[in-house]
Amino acid sequence: MFGAIDNAGSGLVVYRKWLDAVSDNISNINDVRPTSQSAFQARYVVAQAVGYGQAGGVQVGGITYGSAAGRMSYQPDHPLADANGMVRVPDIDLAEQMGQLIMAQRGYQANVNVVQRAQEAYQKALELGK
Repeated sequence: MFGAIDNAGSGLVVYRKWLDAVSDNISNINDVRPTSQSAFQARYVVAQAVGYGQAGGVQVGGITYGSAAGRMSYQPDHPLADANGMVRVPDIDLAEQMGQLIMAQRGYQANVNVVQRAQEAYQKALELGK
């Protein structure tokens, strides 16, 4: 029973970091920078199994980053535009990020449910001893 709580707890940490990364990507989707600077780089969480095959849980194996080149956008009225009217914006797809957000949210909720059910089972086991 404690193994289930530990595994789900490790999943909660990974999914929370995934939610944080997606939220950061979405909040910076409209960042504009001069063409001489790098664009905001999207962050992607890499999950890694702990004790693969032995129910050891999961952990954040690292963070990867999107393209620093971003994409060029023609916005001649923007104060950061170059002589050609171009600015650099992140190459982040909002639809993809929303899909990632839904998956991370559902995974987080599933792990919360596992922890809650394991706690309830533990409480019932303690009540049996009374």
